[in-house]
Amino acid sequence: QVQLVESGGGLVQPGGSLRLSCAASRSRFSIYAMGWYRQAPGKQRELVATITSGGSTNYADSVKGRFTISRDNVKNMVYLQMNSLKPEDTAVYYCNRDPPVIEYWGKGTLVTVSS
Repeated sequence: QVQLVESGGGLVQPGGSLRLSCAASRSRFSIYAMGWYRQAPGKQRELVATITSGGSTNYADSVKGRFTISRDNVKNMVYLQMNSLKPEDTAVYYCNRDPPVIEYWGKGTLVTVSS
């Protein structure tokens, strides 16, 4: 059973930056495509960015050019660098496989963008 633990969220002003981290408990995670997802208050969870085992990336239109997903397969980590943050980026952010596995959802990390 893989455990995924997200961290790095917080309160940031519009235009600011945050870097989210996702730690995987098992080394085999490196063979899987991974994704960052988010759920804003009152909305459904949505896919933000994905990265394959080989490092190919894809982004939702709403974050393209502002967010960057990366991974370190040696450290079993996935990252999400978020720049030029907007109030509409406020959400709980989760990492999971792509496509997601129900059993792997963690508690997420809260990102609040507000002045």
